Amino acid sequence: MDNGIGNNYRPRWQKVLYKDQGVPDNYVDESFLGELKRKETTYELWHVVRESGVVTQQISSICIFVVLFVYMQRELLSPVNLLYVNAGLSLIGYILYDVIDGGQDRKESGRSRLDDVKSTAIFVAFSYGLSPILKTLTDTVSTDTIYAMTVFMLLGNLLFHDYVTTETRGRRPVSLCASIFASVCLASRLPTTLHAFATVTVAMQLFALWPELRRKLKVCIPRSQTPLTLLSVIVAFVALVTVSNIAAIIIVFIDLAITFLVPVCLIRLQLFKKNIHGPWDEAVIQH
Repeated sequence: MDNGIGNNYRPRWQKVLYKDQGVPDNYVDESFLGELKRKETTYELWHVVRESGVVTQQISSICIFVVLFVYMQRELLSPVNLLYVNAGLSLIGYILYDVIDGGQDRKESGRSRLDDVKSTAIFVAFSYGLSPILKTLTDTVSTDTIYAMTVFMLLGNLLFHDYVTTETRGRRPVSLCASIFASVCLASRLPTTLHAFATVTVAMQLFALWPELRRKLKVCIPRSQTPLTLLSVIVAFVALVTVSNIAAIIIVFIDLAITFLVPVCLIRLQLFKKNIHGPWDEAVIQH
Protein backbone atom coordinates (compact mmCIF):
# COMPACT_ATOMS: atom_id res chain seq x y z
CA MET A 1 0.00 0.00 0.00
CA ASP A 2 1.38 3.38 -0.99
CA ASN A 3 1.15 5.80 1.96
CA GLY A 4 2.94 8.67 0.18
CA ILE A 5 6.22 8.15 1.95
CA GLY A 6 9.18 7.28 -0.27
CA ASN A 7 11.66 4.57 0.43
CA ASN A 8 14.38 7.18 1.01
CA TYR A 9 12.54 8.75 3.92
CA ARG A 10 14.86 9.46 6.92
CA PRO A 11 13.54 10.65 10.29
CA ARG A 12 14.62 14.07 11.54
CA TRP A 13 18.08 14.00 13.13
CA GLN A 14 18.16 14.37 16.90
CA LYS A 15 21.08 15.57 18.98
CA VAL A 16 21.46 12.35 21.01
CA LEU A 17 24.16 9.72 21.14
CA TYR A 18 22.16 6.78 22.50
CA LYS A 19 20.19 6.27 19.26
CA ASP A 20 21.50 4.87 15.99
CA GLN A 21 20.37 7.37 13.34
CA GLY A 22 22.47 6.01 10.50
CA VAL A 23 24.96 8.89 10.56
CA PRO A 24 28.47 9.29 12.06
CA ASP A 25 28.75 10.41 15.68
CA ASN A 26 30.19 13.76 14.61
CA TYR A 27 27.29 14.51 12.25
CA VAL A 28 25.34 17.76 12.69
CA ASP A 29 22.50 19.16 10.61
CA GLU A 30 21.79 22.71 9.44
CA SER A 31 20.26 23.66 12.80
CA PHE A 32 23.57 23.21 14.63
CA LEU A 33 24.60 26.87 14.33
CA GLY A 34 21.13 28.09 15.22
CA GLU A 35 22.14 28.20 18.89
CA LEU A 36 25.25 30.24 18.20
CA LYS A 37 25.60 33.20 20.57
CA ARG A 38 28.19 35.94 20.40
CA LYS A 39 29.38 38.02 23.36
CA GLU A 40 26.96 36.31 25.71
CA THR A 41 28.79 37.52 28.81
CA THR A 42 28.20 41.24 29.24
CA TYR A 43 28.64 43.59 32.18
CA GLU A 44 26.32 46.30 33.42
CA LEU A 45 28.20 49.47 34.38
CA TRP A 46 26.57 50.24 37.71
CA HIS A 47 26.73 46.61 38.78
CA VAL A 48 30.49 46.64 38.18
CA VAL A 49 30.73 49.94 40.08
CA ARG A 50 28.97 48.41 43.08
CA GLU A 51 31.09 45.26 42.97
CA SER A 52 34.30 47.33 42.91
CA GLY A 53 33.45 48.41 46.44
CA VAL A 54 35.06 45.27 47.89
CA VAL A 55 38.43 46.43 46.56
CA THR A 56 37.90 49.93 47.95
CA GLN A 57 36.98 48.49 51.33
CA GLN A 58 40.20 46.48 51.48
CA ILE A 59 42.27 49.52 50.52
CA SER A 60 40.55 51.48 53.29
CA SER A 61 41.43 48.76 55.80
CA ILE A 62 45.09 48.97 54.82
CA CYS A 63 45.02 52.76 55.19
CA ILE A 64 43.46 52.53 58.65
CA PHE A 65 46.09 49.98 59.73
CA VAL A 66 48.94 52.23 58.57
CA VAL A 67 47.43 55.28 60.29
CA LEU A 68 47.10 53.39 63.58
CA PHE A 69 50.77 52.41 63.37
CA VAL A 70 51.76 56.04 62.75
CA TYR A 71 49.67 57.14 65.74
CA MET A 72 51.40 54.65 68.03
CA GLN A 73 54.82 55.51 66.63
CA ARG A 74 54.22 59.22 67.32
CA GLU A 75 52.83 58.35 70.78
CA LEU A 76 49.45 59.85 69.88
CA LEU A 77 47.66 56.59 70.66
CA SER A 78 48.17 54.35 73.64
CA PRO A 79 48.33 50.62 72.88
CA VAL A 80 46.15 49.95 75.93
CA ASN A 81 43.37 52.19 74.62
CA LEU A 82 43.72 50.63 71.18
CA LEU A 83 43.36 47.15 72.66
CA TYR A 84 40.24 48.20 74.56
CA VAL A 85 38.66 49.63 71.40
CA ASN A 86 39.77 46.59 69.43
CA ALA A 87 38.17 44.22 71.94
CA GLY A 88 34.91 46.18 71.95
CA LEU A 89 34.68 46.31 68.16
CA SER A 90 35.52 42.60 67.90
CA LEU A 91 32.72 41.75 70.34
CA ILE A 92 30.23 43.90 68.42
CA GLY A 93 31.31 42.34 65.14
CA TYR A 94 31.03 38.84 66.58
CA ILE A 95 27.47 39.46 67.78
CA LEU A 96 26.51 41.12 64.49
CA TYR A 97 27.91 38.21 62.48
CA ASP A 98 25.99 35.73 64.61
CA VAL A 99 22.75 37.68 64.25
CA ILE A 100 23.07 38.06 60.47
CA ASP A 101 24.11 34.45 59.95
CA GLY A 102 21.43 33.08 62.23
CA GLY A 103 23.78 30.37 63.51
CA GLN A 104 24.00 28.68 60.09
CA ASP A 105 27.81 28.60 59.96
CA ARG A 106 27.90 27.38 63.53
CA LYS A 107 25.63 24.46 62.69
CA GLU A 108 27.64 23.52 59.59
CA SER A 109 31.02 23.70 61.33
CA GLY A 110 29.85 22.19 64.61
CA ARG A 111 31.59 24.93 66.62
CA SER A 112 30.06 26.32 69.79
CA ARG A 113 30.54 29.73 71.37
CA LEU A 114 32.80 28.08 73.92
CA ASP A 115 35.05 26.94 71.07
CA ASP A 116 35.23 30.53 69.81
CA VAL A 117 36.17 31.76 73.28
CA LYS A 118 38.90 29.11 73.52
CA SER A 119 40.30 30.07 70.10
CA THR A 120 40.34 33.73 71.11
CA ALA A 121 42.06 32.97 74.41
CA ILE A 122 44.71 30.86 72.66
CA PHE A 123 45.40 33.61 70.11
CA VAL A 124 45.66 36.30 72.79
CA ALA A 125 47.92 34.16 74.99
CA PHE A 126 50.28 33.19 72.18
CA SER A 127 50.37 36.68 70.68
CA TYR A 128 51.09 38.31 74.02
CA GLY A 129 53.64 35.66 74.98
CA LEU A 130 55.46 35.98 71.66
CA SER A 131 55.34 39.77 71.58
CA PRO A 132 58.93 40.14 72.87
CA ILE A 133 60.12 37.89 70.04
CA LEU A 134 58.02 39.71 67.47
CA LYS A 135 59.33 43.02 68.76
CA THR A 136 62.97 42.03 68.21
CA LEU A 137 62.55 39.69 65.25
CA THR A 138 63.39 42.34 62.64
CA ASP A 139 65.05 44.79 64.99
CA THR A 140 68.42 44.51 63.25
CA VAL A 141 66.97 45.23 59.80
CA SER A 142 67.26 48.81 58.59
CA THR A 143 64.17 50.99 58.76
CA ASP A 144 64.11 51.62 55.02
CA THR A 145 64.12 47.88 54.36
CA ILE A 146 61.36 47.35 56.92
CA TYR A 147 59.13 49.95 55.29
CA ALA A 148 59.84 48.54 51.83
CA MET A 149 58.93 45.02 52.96
CA THR A 150 55.79 46.37 54.62
CA VAL A 151 54.69 48.04 51.40
CA PHE A 152 55.23 44.86 49.40
CA MET A 153 53.42 42.74 51.98
CA LEU A 154 50.42 45.08 52.09
CA LEU A 155 50.33 45.08 48.30
CA GLY A 156 50.40 41.28 48.48
CA ASN A 157 47.49 41.37 50.89
CA LEU A 158 45.57 43.55 48.46
CA LEU A 159 46.49 41.38 45.47
CA PHE A 160 45.77 37.97 46.98
CA HIS A 161 42.73 38.97 49.02
CA ASP A 162 39.70 36.80 48.28
CA TYR A 163 37.10 39.21 46.92
CA VAL A 164 34.46 36.59 46.11
CA THR A 165 31.63 35.46 48.38
CA THR A 166 31.79 31.74 47.54
CA GLU A 167 33.65 29.07 49.47
CA THR A 168 36.83 29.24 47.37
CA ARG A 169 39.33 30.10 50.07
CA GLY A 170 42.60 29.17 48.42
CA ARG A 171 44.07 32.67 48.45
CA ARG A 172 42.92 33.80 51.90
CA PRO A 173 45.87 32.30 53.84
CA VAL A 174 48.34 34.02 51.51
CA SER A 175 46.64 37.39 51.96
CA LEU A 176 46.41 37.00 55.74
CA CYS A 177 50.02 35.85 56.12
CA ALA A 178 51.20 38.85 54.10
CA SER A 179 49.34 41.25 56.39
CA ILE A 180 50.63 39.54 59.54
CA PHE A 181 54.18 39.70 58.23
CA ALA A 182 53.68 43.42 57.56
CA SER A 183 52.48 43.92 61.14
CA VAL A 184 55.53 42.05 62.49
CA CYS A 185 57.79 44.28 60.41
CA LEU A 186 56.17 47.43 61.76
CA ALA A 187 56.12 46.11 65.33
CA SER A 188 59.92 46.28 65.47
CA ARG A 189 59.73 50.06 65.01
CA LEU A 190 57.49 50.57 68.06
CA PRO A 191 58.85 51.21 71.58
CA THR A 192 57.39 48.37 73.69
CA THR A 193 56.21 44.80 73.43
CA LEU A 194 52.67 45.95 74.22
CA HIS A 195 52.79 48.07 71.07
CA ALA A 196 53.82 44.98 69.11
CA PHE A 197 50.97 42.97 70.61
CA ALA A 198 48.47 45.72 69.73
CA THR A 199 49.80 45.91 66.17
CA VAL A 200 49.40 42.17 65.54
CA THR A 201 45.95 42.18 67.15
CA VAL A 202 44.76 45.06 64.99
CA ALA A 203 46.12 43.29 61.90
CA MET A 204 44.11 40.18 62.76
CA GLN A 205 40.97 42.24 63.24
CA LEU A 206 41.31 44.28 60.05
CA PHE A 207 42.56 41.53 57.74
CA ALA A 208 40.96 38.37 59.15
CA LEU A 209 37.78 39.18 61.09
CA TRP A 210 36.59 42.31 59.30
CA PRO A 211 36.68 40.75 55.78
CA GLU A 212 34.60 37.81 57.01
CA LEU A 213 31.96 40.17 58.40
CA ARG A 214 31.96 42.16 55.16
CA ARG A 215 31.55 38.95 53.16
CA LYS A 216 28.63 37.85 55.31
CA LEU A 217 26.96 41.25 54.97
CA LYS A 218 27.33 41.08 51.20
CA VAL A 219 25.72 37.63 51.05
CA CYS A 220 22.86 38.24 53.50
CA ILE A 221 22.27 41.99 53.02
CA PRO A 222 23.43 42.96 49.49
CA ARG A 223 22.14 46.52 49.83
CA SER A 224 24.58 47.17 52.66
CA GLN A 225 27.58 47.20 50.30
CA THR A 226 27.22 50.76 49.01
CA PRO A 227 26.83 52.36 52.49
CA LEU A 228 29.63 50.15 53.81
CA THR A 229 31.94 51.23 51.00
CA LEU A 230 31.17 54.92 51.58
CA LEU A 231 31.73 54.52 55.32
CA SER A 232 35.07 52.77 54.78
CA VAL A 233 36.27 55.44 52.36
CA ILE A 234 35.22 58.28 54.66
CA VAL A 235 36.89 56.74 57.73
CA ALA A 236 40.11 56.05 55.80
CA PHE A 237 40.15 59.56 54.30
CA VAL A 238 39.58 61.29 57.65
CA ALA A 239 42.27 59.14 59.27
CA LEU A 240 44.78 59.89 56.50
CA VAL A 241 44.07 63.63 56.62
CA THR A 242 45.28 63.70 60.23
CA VAL A 243 48.60 62.16 59.09
CA SER A 244 49.22 63.42 55.55
CA ASN A 245 47.06 65.53 53.27
CA ILE A 246 48.94 64.30 50.20
CA ALA A 247 48.32 60.65 51.10
CA ALA A 248 44.63 61.39 51.62
CA ILE A 249 44.33 63.03 48.20
CA ILE A 250 46.17 60.14 46.53
CA ILE A 251 43.84 57.60 48.13
CA VAL A 252 40.80 59.57 46.97
CA PHE A 253 42.05 59.48 43.38
CA ILE A 254 42.83 55.76 43.66
CA ASP A 255 39.35 55.04 45.02
CA LEU A 256 37.70 57.08 42.27
CA ALA A 257 39.76 55.32 39.62
CA ILE A 258 38.90 51.86 40.95
CA THR A 259 35.22 52.69 41.44
CA PHE A 260 34.49 54.53 38.18
CA LEU A 261 37.41 54.59 35.74
CA VAL A 262 38.23 50.87 35.80
CA PRO A 263 34.57 49.77 35.33
CA VAL A 264 34.20 52.16 32.38
CA CYS A 265 37.35 50.73 30.80
CA LEU A 266 36.07 47.20 31.39
CA ILE A 267 32.77 47.99 29.68
CA ARG A 268 34.59 49.62 26.77
CA LEU A 269 36.86 46.60 26.33
CA GLN A 270 33.81 44.34 26.00
CA LEU A 271 33.31 45.80 22.51
CA PHE A 272 36.55 44.13 21.42
CA LYS A 273 35.74 40.81 23.05
CA LYS A 274 35.14 38.02 20.53
CA ASN A 275 33.79 34.90 22.17
CA ILE A 276 31.16 32.53 20.90
CA HIS A 277 28.88 30.11 22.72
CA GLY A 278 26.88 27.27 21.33
CA PRO A 279 25.76 23.65 21.73
CA TRP A 280 29.40 22.53 21.93
CA ASP A 281 29.85 24.21 25.35
CA GLU A 282 30.01 22.17 28.51
CA ALA A 283 26.59 21.63 30.01
CA VAL A 284 25.77 23.76 33.06
CA ILE A 285 23.45 22.37 35.71
CA GLN A 286 20.84 24.92 36.70
CA HIS A 287 19.83 24.75 40.38
